[in-house]
Amino acid sequence: MPSTASEISERIIQAVMAQKLAPGARLGEQPLAMLFDCSRTVVREALTRLAARGIVTVSARRGWYVIEPSEDEAREAFAARRVIETGLIRSLTTVHKPALKKLKTHLAREKAALQGSDVGARSFLLGDFHVCLAECLGNSLLADTLRDYTARTTLIAMLYQSPHNAEASCEDHVQIVAALERGDFASAEALMHQHIGAVHDALRLPVDNDPLAQLRDALAPVDAPAAQVLRTRTPPRRPARPDAPASGGAPDEPSTYLGALL
Repeated sequence: MPSTASEISERIIQAVMAQKLAPGARLGEQPLAMLFDCSRTVVREALTRLAARGIVTVSARRGWYVIEPSEDEAREAFAARRVIETGLIRSLTTVHKPALKKLKTHLAREKAALQGSDVGARSFLLGDFHVCLAECLGNSLLADTLRDYTARTTLIAMLYQSPHNAEASCEDHVQIVAALERGDFASAEALMHQHIGAVHDALRLPVDNDPLAQLRDALAPVDAPAAQVLRTRTPPRRPARPDAPASGGAPDEPSTYLGALL
């Protein structure tokens, strides 16, 4: 049975959160149509929805591809998540037992994934905890918003090589749920603030307090000492794109990559 636009967009979001689609990955309409057994019109609708959600973009030269967030966009995304998630907890007056049970079930899945070898499942579950939390606390609108922000911050972590420890993230989640179960919402809010801050701080974002640094270095005298000329900041190393060839030749057809991962 052919897939719908909603199903395709959801599968792409899941692949991003599982770190199976890297920043800059090409999303060809024809390979996706073949993979999901649907028309290119349906694929285009799915990709257009994801573009509106800030997950993919399109250009005349490259076609559709997964976004590559800038440094400023990275900072803004984490700031937005901090406001949304701490604000969600701050508004609580109670957490019902079914919600706590669902959160604990999610934590059990996280712990099991940490013991396994499926890195994609582990990455997805750690990110999906925040979506699950919003759902359990009764705000489906914020859950949808957090799904997009979590996917975006996953791409940011991949792009800027975040070394944040998965075990530490899971333990943070355990502590947040424990505070919610105690009814200590102030502690839960503080723990969430610290958790998102820790993930953000683990990003290797260049710090440049001098707005003229790049121009100053570019216009330095050519006979200046090498150490003075080469003061420009080194951009973060980006992960290899899934459509990039291993050596020489044209890029591999993205349908191979998508078929293996989606």
